[in-house]
Amino acid sequence: MSIDNNIASVPAFNNKTVSVKLAFGMITSLFFLWGLSHGLLDVLNKHFQDSLNVSKAQSGYLQMAYYGAYFLVAIPVGAVMQRYGYKLGVICGLLLFAAGALLFVPATSVGTFAFFLFALFILACGLGCLETSANLYASVLGDADNAERRLNFAQSFNGLGVFMGPIIGGTLFFAPDIRIAGHDFDPVMTTYVVLAAVVLLLMVVFIVTRLPEVQEARDDSRVGAVKQSIWKKPSFTGALAAQFFYMAAHVGIASFFINYAIDHWKGTSVQDASYLLSCAMLTFMVGRFVSTWVMKYFAPRSMLITYSIINILLCSLAVMGVEKISVIGLVVIFFFLSIMYPCIFAMGVKNLGAQSKRAGSYLVMTLVGGAISPYLMGMIADYSSMATAFIIPVFSFGVILFYAVKCTR
Repeated sequence: MSIDNNIASVPAFNNKTVSVKLAFGMITSLFFLWGLSHGLLDVLNKHFQDSLNVSKAQSGYLQMAYYGAYFLVAIPVGAVMQRYGYKLGVICGLLLFAAGALLFVPATSVGTFAFFLFALFILACGLGCLETSANLYASVLGDADNAERRLNFAQSFNGLGVFMGPIIGGTLFFAPDIRIAGHDFDPVMTTYVVLAAVVLLLMVVFIVTRLPEVQEARDDSRVGAVKQSIWKKPSFTGALAAQFFYMAAHVGIASFFINYAIDHWKGTSVQDASYLLSCAMLTFMVGRFVSTWVMKYFAPRSMLITYSIINILLCSLAVMGVEKISVIGLVVIFFFLSIMYPCIFAMGVKNLGAQSKRAGSYLVMTLVGGAISPYLMGMIADYSSMATAFIIPVFSFGVILFYAVKCTR
């Protein structure tokens, strides 16, 4: 049994491929792109509340369409990777990403909330493919002992994209139409058309590049050996719950950050709140780079425990609704959110060998937590207050703390 596990954890690379470093760099660019898309989504909530007159709860449908897509595509793309490799998963993801972004053109013409939801759903199907492929590929593209640090480093560029998203969205989405060559163009539509062009260009690069395909080696002597099910591994099953509630917390906080800042910092405009959200995303990005370095000296498990406790305290402050201080606390929360996703993901698939692709697909399915929490938080905000709604992230961080303490020994 131990021999099978050890052999399965050693990656073997196909010949005549680009270097592992170049492949890792290309994969890291994907982390930036879907981070940018996530950052834009958080600004769309407030934009559609204003432009299409939807309630806070209804604006939560954006996240429901977005992260619900992850739940639907994770298993199919896992099957594609299992049979055809990581590269095809990436190409399919980029194609759907671009298609969804281009659907913003007819959605703008029709001008209905439902059409925008459909466009975001298709776009997010592409992101689901990318996250399933890229997260797992980055975690296995090298020494298994450094999987958490490697994935945290790649995710740091995701943080850069998430930081830039609210700046771009806050600057363009609430501005007048963009005038080019005598024609007026909707700023939201224009932003997504440019994004689609960049994605299509990157897709061509991936098509013409031969990536190293990681092959989980198999033990030929495993006949008669007992293969432990992934469902009997607490580090994996616990990761499913922890990742679900991580997404519930992260997406819920980001989705209503602008609303919360306007309510609890007097005189704050929508654009000002968008820039504050960018500051929060900057702390998120800095948190990833700094924490990746700190992991050289402290175990990822210990850091996950510490960060969970700190975020429980900071989010409890948000529930209290203290003027200005609670908003600053929300900004700081993003620093300690930084390592949670990559650490939970890497811990969940660690030492699973040939079962890692299937396990990675299940973990990406848990991003559906981000589809549920914004709607629930929006309902609480509509019927009570925005501050009260933050009790959901408090509970979510409690689940993550339990996982780090009990399931990762």
